[in-house]
Amino acid sequence: VQLQASGGGLVQAGGSLRLSCAASGRTFYVMGWFRQAPGKEREFVAAINWSAGTTAYADSVKGRFTISRDNAKNTMYLQMNSLKREDTAVYYCAGDRYYSRSDAGYHYWGQGTLVTVSS
Repeated sequence: VQLQASGGGLVQAGGSLRLSCAASGRTFYVMGWFRQAPGKEREFVAAINWSAGTTAYADSVKGRFTISRDNAKNTMYLQMNSLKREDTAVYYCAGDRYYSRSDAGYHYWGQGTLVTVSS
C-alpha cells in the first residue's frame, strides 16, 4: 500500500496550488489531508468519503480549499486557493476505513509535500 503526495511548491500569498495524492495497493473508504507547520502539531485540513464523495474541512480552510477524488485514477486532490502565509506547512495525505479529524485515525500516510506561501 502506497500513498504518493505531490504538487507542493512556493507560491505567493493569494495564489493557488493543487496537491495530488495517488493511492496504490488498495482503495480507502476515507482519505484526508493533514498539514504540519514548523514547530506545530499536525492538523486536519480536509477529508473525503471515497464512494459518496462527501467532504469535511477545517474551519481555517473552508471556502478556500477543495478536496476531490478521481476514482478511475485512485487519486485525491486538494485545490488550494487564496493561499495565506499561515498555510505554509508540509501537507500529508492519509487513508483509512473510517472518517476522523485526528491523525491517529489514519494508518496509511504519504510522505508529505512542502507548501511555502510567501508574502
